[in-house]
Parts: sequence; C-alpha cells; structure tokens
Amino acid sequence: MSNADTVIIALRSGYERLADLVDKFDDETLAGQSAATEWDIAQVLSHLGSGAEIMTNTLQLAVDGKPPAAGDFNQSVWDRWNSSSRREQAEGFLEWNEKLLALFESLTEEQRDAIQIEFSWLPAPIDLATFARMRLSELTYHSWDVRSASDPAATLDAAAVPEMLQTDRDVSWITKPAELNGQTAVLTVVTTDPAEEFTLRLADPVTLEATAADESDGTLTLSAEAWLRLAAGRLGPDRTPESVELTGPISLDTLRSVFGGY
Repeated sequence: MSNADTVIIALRSGYERLADLVDKFDDETLAGQSAATEWDIAQVLSHLGSGAEIMTNTLQLAVDGKPPAAGDFNQSVWDRWNSSSRREQAEGFLEWNEKLLALFESLTEEQRDAIQIEFSWLPAPIDLATFARMRLSELTYHSWDVRSASDPAATLDAAAVPEMLQTDRDVSWITKPAELNGQTAVLTVVTTDPAEEFTLRLADPVTLEATAADESDGTLTLSAEAWLRLAAGRLGPDRTPESVELTGPISLDTLRSVFGGY
C-alpha cells in the first residue's frame, strides 16, 4: 500500500465511528457542550463539515490539475456553515465527510503517489499522505471532543494514533513556555501502542527530539494516545488514565498548562 492508504483507512474508521453517534443525536444533544470549551456539539460538527467541504474542493482541484481556489472561497464556506441551524450543521457534516472520503477512496494508486496539493500558506506543495494526515488529525481530535462530552473515558480512535504520532514535530507554536515560570527540564517520553522513546525539552521554546536524550531530568510514561491528547490540550485531570506516570521536577499540571490544556 502507498503511504496514504493506511491514513485513508483510518479516516474511514474514525468517520464511521462518529457518524454512528451523530445519526442518533437529537436537538438537545446538538446544543450540548462539547469538550472544546467554546463550542457546542453542533459547532464542532460544523467545523468538521466546513473543513471537509474545503478539503474536498482543494483535493478535487489538485486531481484536475487546477490551481487552488481564490482566497475568499474558504470564508464563504465558513459564513454559510456558521449561519446554518444545528440540525443543518449535523447533516452537512455527514454529507461532506462522506464526499471527502469517497474522493480519497476513488483515487488510483498512481494518483495517490503522484498528487501534489498546494496551499497559499505553505512554502511548497504537499503529498496526499500529508494532506490526509491533516484531515485525520482534525477529525480525530474533534471526534473526541464530541464523544468525551458524554464519556469521560473516551479515547482517540486507535487506528489514527500511529498515523498521528510524530516524535520530532514543531511544538513551539502550540506551547506556552511562560507557564513553566522559569523552570526548565529535559524529559524522556516513553509511549506504548506504539512504543516510542523521544525527548521533550521544556524551555523557551519547547521542543521535541525524535530520540531519547543521553541525560534527562525525568520520564513521562504513557500511551501514545494519551501523549497525543496531552500535546493537543486534551488530557485534563478528569480525562487522564491512571497508567500515566511522570517523574522529575515538572508536575503533570504544569505540563497540561504548557500545552494549553482544557
């Protein structure tokens, strides 16, 4: 299989898991608070649905060999979704996610390997696997926002976790080093499912390194699923598995604050 295949399979699995719930949501549920503190359930679905519409358009243009859409296209989509009713947002989420997935799944092996997708805010085009992982991350985290609202033990979709785990990514733009209050530390992060060891350097800026440091001040041991939620601000005290262990001078509460937890 090409590099994009397993990502597309994970997208299908994660979408169907959430769609099964959305099909059953009544109006009261759609108006309920999601785990994303500023959005109700319908607003999360609207975010996912509008994103699916925009990505479908972006991918289709790339397939057709056409340039990206004009700069006002995205805003026009967001405006339309924001003015829709909660029920329309939920139904639109189902419609547009299915369209996006159908487009992904329709691509031949040759297309999956060859397509390059342009974004005005990126210095160079990206391949299909990278594009699909962008969608997988968005879908997986926001699916959790919906599901965990009624299930404190909810976890990220298992098929998505190994595709999303990046041990050397730039975290400087999502972290808040001021929350360290002048403390610095080097932590070895040990994950399970999949098993990885890498380094988290807590300073200004906060950085990740793909290998374990020769010397560290402590160790953070947790599942890869829990690590992804921590790094995305979704490992609150009431959402933290008992298996998470941290040694060293930095508390788990401080780590949550550094990653902007809610």
